[in-house]
Amino acid sequence: MLEPEPLQQIDRTYVRFRGLKLSYFSGCDYFRLSTHPRVIAALKAGVDRYGLNVAASRLTTGNHRLYLELERSLGDFFGVGSALVVPSGFMTNLIVAQALAGSFSHALIDEKAHPSLSEAARMLDCPVLKFRHLDPPDLARSVKRCGPGAKLMLLTDGLFSRDGSVALLREYLKILPEDALLLVDDAHAVGILGERGRGSVEYNKVSRRRIVQTLTLSKAFGTYGGAVIGPASLHQRIFERSHIFFGSTPLPLPLANSALQAVKLLQGERSFRRRLLNNVRYVRRALAVCGFKLKETPAPILSLFPRHIGETEKLKSALLKARIFPSFIRYPGGPDTGYFRFVLSSEHTSEQLENLVGVLARYFANCVTSSECH
Repeated sequence: MLEPEPLQQIDRTYVRFRGLKLSYFSGCDYFRLSTHPRVIAALKAGVDRYGLNVAASRLTTGNHRLYLELERSLGDFFGVGSALVVPSGFMTNLIVAQALAGSFSHALIDEKAHPSLSEAARMLDCPVLKFRHLDPPDLARSVKRCGPGAKLMLLTDGLFSRDGSVALLREYLKILPEDALLLVDDAHAVGILGERGRGSVEYNKVSRRRIVQTLTLSKAFGTYGGAVIGPASLHQRIFERSHIFFGSTPLPLPLANSALQAVKLLQGERSFRRRLLNNVRYVRRALAVCGFKLKETPAPILSLFPRHIGETEKLKSALLKARIFPSFIRYPGGPDTGYFRFVLSSEHTSEQLENLVGVLARYFANCVTSSECH
């Protein structure tokens, strides 16, 4: 796989690419908080006040009060009593798995789960069974294969970034034994799904009693780091058993300070999510009028899967001509030939959205039938 060309982000919704200023419908900074003035100010203040680095693990002398403040703020955001901040979103699942290794007889994982979940499943020290993507009946068959009395953990994304699909958590909980645990990677769902942006758990209206929710602070919150939302007993076990956690230097303090501001912004200001929802509705409705069939999802993600390389190159050319960055990606779990993924934000202007709709509508018009435009 070739390394992608570098991009220079020059504005909240634009990039510089090959000397051109292009509208940017990619990345997962859904509210563009990475460039919000209050978040940037918090980052700068963090550098001035705290420096860069505690230079010690949290188990020794690096457990700064700012981490505890951020964890309390995250607990308030999610309506829970406990949160644990970790150095990165990818590490969250590995840290949980390391803490719980040996506790389960089998791990069940969605076949299209994020690579961090696949790595975590291997760390649980038990057999791993894949079930078909978003397929409760196949999950039921996998549960049956594990035999009576099996102690199970299920691993899944809450929202799949490939196409915006949402995990069927309610159906999974009905199928699994009462003592089973779900590890839900909600990196893409947090801030987006649910009445208060608490992710796929809130969106599915299920209890947290049997769920460990992990997230990144680098997407909807626009900063960096990760967090584990689960019972205090799990966090204590992480401190005791996860070498990845207690052997790592924690999040740089300026980033923790900016993340704290971002959490407060999303919790206190609902206009971000309202603008994002309005933008998603506009684009979906406008494309539907053109006859464009899109996957039904609450996510701000539009995915197109060209049939052949000629179609891919035509759409890339049309996007560049319209001054839109051609967000064509290749990522593990997606088709080998790649696909287009357009991610809407709360900060895209009506002109940018109309421009994107125009290009995609013309793309659709060139397809023989709507079923051939994926």
